[in-house]
Amino acid sequence: MSVRAPVVVLVVAAGAAWESRAMTLLGETTGVVVLKRCVDVDDLLAVASAGQADVAVVGLDAPGLDGPAIEHLRAHGVRAVAVAARTTPADAARLHAVRLGIASVLGEDGLEDLPGAVLAAREQPPTQPAAEDLPDDRGDAAAGSAPGRPGRIVAVWGPAGAPGRSTVAVGLAAELARRGLRTVLVDADPQAASISQQLGILDEVSGLLAAARLAAAGQLADRFATVQRSIGADLSVITGLPRPDRWTEVRPGALEVLLDVARAAGQVVVDTGASLESDPLADVGPRPARHQLTLAALESADEVVVVGAPDPVGLARLARALVELRENGVTAPLRVVLNRMRPTLGWSEREVASMVAGFVPLAGLHFLPEDRAATDRALLTGRTFLDGGDSALTRGVGALADALLGAPARSVRTRRAGRARRR
Repeated sequence: MSVRAPVVVLVVAAGAAWESRAMTLLGETTGVVVLKRCVDVDDLLAVASAGQADVAVVGLDAPGLDGPAIEHLRAHGVRAVAVAARTTPADAARLHAVRLGIASVLGEDGLEDLPGAVLAAREQPPTQPAAEDLPDDRGDAAAGSAPGRPGRIVAVWGPAGAPGRSTVAVGLAAELARRGLRTVLVDADPQAASISQQLGILDEVSGLLAAARLAAAGQLADRFATVQRSIGADLSVITGLPRPDRWTEVRPGALEVLLDVARAAGQVVVDTGASLESDPLADVGPRPARHQLTLAALESADEVVVVGAPDPVGLARLARALVELRENGVTAPLRVVLNRMRPTLGWSEREVASMVAGFVPLAGLHFLPEDRAATDRALLTGRTFLDGGDSALTRGVGALADALLGAPARSVRTRRAGRARRR
């Protein structure tokens, strides 16, 4: 007769009052072995990576406990059982736990049931809660907004060399808002965030970092309005990182949650970084990849606007960039915008189009003329160049918006399936 192996448990309570009682109860339970009393969530994730534990008993309000942390546990075969503080209402605790991906949650007053919950957890596969148990964040976020289908996510990307990604992103977002479409502009550039400076936003609080913290806590849908800065009746901005070195504070998966919540409220335009380099250490523990913000934005997009320069150097970079996008698993339709087109180059639009054709299949090709006076005036006044009145540049952005709005949106299921394949 074989003897069943005991359930190996990790505990992280972050100093909560229930920790001592939990350790006593687990120690007195036959078939349960406490492997380690972890000092914090990072310690928990490191120990779980060894693959020796079955269940983690976690404090629901432990610092650093978020969706990516639970995914890390799940990837190493560890089921989570959460304990909520006595002051947390049962319904709120359950909702928070499910948003994080935790199927089993107990209140501090029900700690006597912890041994049974731990034993039962081993019998469950380390998967996410059933879809019907998940809260409808998109519906919560859309409350009070215009009815209808969710908006589209447009990522504005381009190769290195400052081809004008941010200028195009700001102009496109402003054009969509000018048409009465609720629009959210997200600065997700991990290296050179500049939207707040372009638009004269002096608040030093980063909307992106605030959104990442709320997403980790499962509260972003309810508090989405607090991470935005309104700059018009239909346009708001989620400002980027205050310094490039703070990219580590945006945990993997946070931007995807932010974009899904934002698209429920309307159209979403995302300004991204240039680099697509992978991080060889990204799979070691919960550490985010250096350029995961850019990659996440591109993977989440319904369509990618690729901004390039129409000069010899810019076109060479654009050719390599288009191939690089596909090699990195970006499957969204690509729409190329050649920015700052000017007669001094000596090339016509037809000639430039023939150079670009053939790199990869494109959803469209657009030209924006150089208008240094309008863009300089916009920078100096902290406004969009559309506020300067009608011009060839504003008409070019209008034509780009027409093309984007006329393209059918891909389904969220398709985008998520693409992300799953890449992982």
